[in-house]
Amino acid sequence: MRIVDRGAKVVVIGEEPETTIVGQAISTMLEAVRNGHSPTAHDWHYALDEARARRADDLGSVIGAPAAALRKDMQTKPRTRGQAEYLEAIRTHGLTISIGPAGTGKTYLAMAAAVSALLNKSVERLILTRPAVEAGENLGFLPGDLKEKVNPYLRPLYDALYAMVDRDRARRMLEREVIEVAPLAFMRGRTLSNAFVILDEAQNTTCAQMKMFLTRLGENSKAVVTGDTTQIDLPPRTKSGLLDAVARLQGVEDVAIIRLQRADVVRARLVQNIVAAYEEYDKAHETGDAPNATASQDGAEST
Repeated sequence: MRIVDRGAKVVVIGEEPETTIVGQAISTMLEAVRNGHSPTAHDWHYALDEARARRADDLGSVIGAPAAALRKDMQTKPRTRGQAEYLEAIRTHGLTISIGPAGTGKTYLAMAAAVSALLNKSVERLILTRPAVEAGENLGFLPGDLKEKVNPYLRPLYDALYAMVDRDRARRMLEREVIEVAPLAFMRGRTLSNAFVILDEAQNTTCAQMKMFLTRLGENSKAVVTGDTTQIDLPPRTKSGLLDAVARLQGVEDVAIIRLQRADVVRARLVQNIVAAYEEYDKAHETGDAPNATASQDGAEST
């Protein structure tokens, strides 16, 4: 196959159906450029995958969607259909639950929406929380006081925050408690009004913890719950509060449940391949084609 630039047009020379697929991907990139977007290598691979799956219609408008307003030197845009649906759900619902594999932007996009709401004065404060659950290590063995013990679990939230807000400004907001980063246990007994609240790594909540969190929301508050149900670190036979909430809240008014897929992975092409390998291995085990596979944790589901 050859791609020839002839000035006013680009010609794809080769055999069908690949020429049609490449032509659709190029058209997608051109539409995104007209919308003010500078396509990346990921955008190109995603456009090709969507064209092969015959889902290329209007993809250029998704990739070139308007950016979330953050710092002057930074913009955040959805890069897949799933991400665009996710951001729209956050905009239009009081509670959005996002389930998906690593690298799909669950936390990053939620943080972008939250910071935008805070800077635009739609809410008065931003609250970031996650359960302090160990992945094979015991919290008690870590040195220091309680704050020093839980900070490693909250570091991903700080990283996402500092990526979107100048560090000095973020520190001032943290000092004034305009932005709060805390373990989930610290939410008990509170009423969170006029706030944008993000619960990250929610697959590691118990059913009681999830109910406690969801019933903290007050007037003019918005919440986003994110998690990956293939990475549950709870003790065996302990049901994930995220899975329980999804089962209970289906069809509830003002609640959106978004399932991001392998195609929505934007972290790196390698991550998408790793997610695909795990999904295919688990699927083979479920059908009995992989007799050496180990059983997955009770309650986990494939996304």
